[in-house]
Amino acid sequence: MLHQTPKLIDEIRARFAHVDACPFQGPRVFFENAGGALTLNSVVETSAKFAAIPDNQGRDNVASHALVDIINRAKADLSVFMNASAGQFFVGESGTELLFRMIRTACVNAPIGGKVIGSSIEHPASRSAARRWAGIAGLDYVNVPHDDATGLVTAEDYAALMTPDVAVATILHASPVTGMGMDVAAIARAIRAVAPDCFIIVDGIQHAAHGQMDIDSYSVDGYAISPYKVFSRHGYGIAWISDRLTALPHDQLIDAPANGWEFGTRDTGAYATMSDVITYFDWLGAQVSDEADRDDRVRAAGRAIHAYETHLTNAMINGTGNLPGLRDMDHITILAGADNPAREGLVSITVRDIPSADVVARLNQQGIRTHTRKADHYSGNVLTPLGLNDCIRISLCHYNTEHEVAQLLAVLKDMKP
Repeated sequence: MLHQTPKLIDEIRARFAHVDACPFQGPRVFFENAGGALTLNSVVETSAKFAAIPDNQGRDNVASHALVDIINRAKADLSVFMNASAGQFFVGESGTELLFRMIRTACVNAPIGGKVIGSSIEHPASRSAARRWAGIAGLDYVNVPHDDATGLVTAEDYAALMTPDVAVATILHASPVTGMGMDVAAIARAIRAVAPDCFIIVDGIQHAAHGQMDIDSYSVDGYAISPYKVFSRHGYGIAWISDRLTALPHDQLIDAPANGWEFGTRDTGAYATMSDVITYFDWLGAQVSDEADRDDRVRAAGRAIHAYETHLTNAMINGTGNLPGLRDMDHITILAGADNPAREGLVSITVRDIPSADVVARLNQQGIRTHTRKADHYSGNVLTPLGLNDCIRISLCHYNTEHEVAQLLAVLKDMKP
């Protein structure tokens, strides 16, 4: 694992901006990664470089040709990062906007009287889009209930409600409330076993920073990520779509190329910063493996990240050094259970007799950044069935350390009303 390689964590942390200090607050531990991961220093430099370039792609000049080459290189890098040998990548306003656009296109092209299926565990980005466009397109919406105790929805749960007339399906890859990852490939197989031509669209926004993506193995038609949650920056989202989703009639300019999905001139720097992210994964893979092939190094980095983050969440739950873990603190409740192998770099808790917002504020006073999730339009689908008004989300990434986990546990251990 990463922490077993001398000084590797220090090298990793050196590649990220503001890794141990907030530019406004000063020194702090950053456990708010699910709200937006830290940004690679290379991404910051690339963003500044491209912000200064006046030229746009699609013109007949040297600079424009160079920008097109950079975009094409980034798309090739993304195909490695997400293991997608077909289909296409494109940039939009945000991951949420791209989910809406993919789901909308699939719904309005579906047969009237068909169905859309999705799960109650999903972020409102996909649930809202699916329910809205199902109604507009004359489709019935089928909700697959998730298991409150584990924070999961399974292939068996989908299969129980599948019928041959399901035309569109949505899947959440990982929950930003509980941190639990779903088995996308298994769920997609269950869907296609009953409705083989169904268009399947995945929200991969929370998952992208915490493990591997393997689109070729999923048998899906759309997958969206938000780059600011995977070490790039705000201001854009990235979608992958299959060839058959690409070919559906969709919003575009009159007489534009039939396979075009982007609106207007996109920021070349957005594409270029994703190449920075994949270059980082390539570097990390070389540190944790002897793989000679770039694709294999990127995959090795994903495995190492997942394993190390599991180590950190286990330390948080079970304790480290002489500090008790969250499971041993009588005043702490862990959402989705202490022993849940689906967890991806996130532990959500409540503290007895203390409102979650007060806990987050008290942690922040100690220089530990976390976040309150409320039973609102973002998280009520998960928290309300548990009888909770709110919870404290502690979300980490592979640049966090066991020492930072210990700092958190030391504060929570003595936190009383």
